[in-house]
Amino acid sequence: MQLSNDAVLSIAKNFKLNGEIVDYAPYGNGHINSTYCLKTEFEGTTLRYILQRVNGNVFKKPKEVMKNILNVTSFLRDKTDNPAGVMSLVETVNGKPYFIDEEGTCWRIYTFVENAVCLEAAETPEDFYNSALAFGQFQNQLTDFPVEKLYETIPDFHNTPKRFGDFLEAVNADTCGRAEGVLEEIEFVKARRDFMDVLYDANKKGELPIRVTHNDTKINNVMLSADTKEPLCVIDLDTIMPGFSVNDFGDSIRFGASTAAEDEKDLGKVWLDLDLFEAYTKGFLEGCAGLLEKSEIMLMPEGAKMMTLECGMRFLTDYLSGDTYFKTKYPEHNLVRARTQFKLVADMEKHWDEMKQIVEKYI
Repeated sequence: MQLSNDAVLSIAKNFKLNGEIVDYAPYGNGHINSTYCLKTEFEGTTLRYILQRVNGNVFKKPKEVMKNILNVTSFLRDKTDNPAGVMSLVETVNGKPYFIDEEGTCWRIYTFVENAVCLEAAETPEDFYNSALAFGQFQNQLTDFPVEKLYETIPDFHNTPKRFGDFLEAVNADTCGRAEGVLEEIEFVKARRDFMDVLYDANKKGELPIRVTHNDTKINNVMLSADTKEPLCVIDLDTIMPGFSVNDFGDSIRFGASTAAEDEKDLGKVWLDLDLFEAYTKGFLEGCAGLLEKSEIMLMPEGAKMMTLECGMRFLTDYLSGDTYFKTKYPEHNLVRARTQFKLVADMEKHWDEMKQIVEKYI
């Protein structure tokens, strides 16, 4: 949904912006929310803001999303002296951190993080290391945040066994008549059913505690200094929820340690880059600064495989259901994404012993 000029002005006038809006444009390429960059002129200076429409189809209770974000950013602000170290919400004219329009849609505005870059992929292993450092520090800074105060903004978001149940329902329903053409992919998921309980079983045994987790730890959710490439802040906080540390680690590996884009059609280009895996492992554990127990650390490869398998399963489920969750650019987009994830899972399985050795090296 692209907003008209009148719509932008109508939404923006509800926030306490400095100056008058002189320009706006769609911004970023996220799968879920609609995002725009606003420019204002204020006392001879151009200022930038990020306007976002919270996707109510994904986040059924957007007010709870915003309460999580406000509580966490307020908590983190006490942990840093750097204004760019935490995302800053702009208040509405009524002093609230969000605006609800007449249709019930939730809108928010952040101040733009200047002199920063947001990478879609690591340009060097050091970039990936720095993103790992950021997410590790994020986890460490929130270790004493009361996790019970967080709303579950997407129930069972990384409940892989539950996701498997949803997948089976989509296969059986076959509402779009697509199952017959993806039997190989369906069997790939079914063959790994037993693995999907590994993390929940570890939690029941006391080996994997519940922590405050980001749950969408792609490299493009970290702002890096444009000058030094050192981490500034973590962004896209909609999915902050109680979760497992290894899932945050694993989602980064899924997205960033692959040799190809998430929707690469040529599977011959897709495999796990073990050098990037090691760079991220080192950075994440350094950022966590001794927070994680040995049992958690040794489950980091499981986290990487779990998040990759789960994401592929979600893409395939959405494809079977008619592409109702993820934004797509063509009819087979979600299927292509699923196949890419499954190829990466297979490559992780091939290099499993090496992944375990790398993780053990940094304990």
